[in-house]
Amino acid sequence: MKARVHVMLKDGVLDPQGEAVRHALGTLGFSGVEGVRQGKVIELDLAATDRAAAETEVRQMCEKLLANTVIEKYTVEIG
Repeated sequence: MKARVHVMLKDGVLDPQGEAVRHALGTLGFSGVEGVRQGKVIELDLAATDRAAAETEVRQMCEKLLANTVIEKYTVEIG
């Protein structure tokens, strides 16, 4: 079973990488970009066969390691 985790900074947390990307896009002529938020995608191959158990396990992984829940939010997709 595969899982995909999307991790993004929470709303209101400054995103210096996103701002650097926005600035670089403006320099390249893409002046219509008003904001950029940069995140990460983590793909996991799981041995689990039960979808609910897999989602619970991946959420535990996020809480313990994959996301800094003080400043980041995450979503989990199981497929």
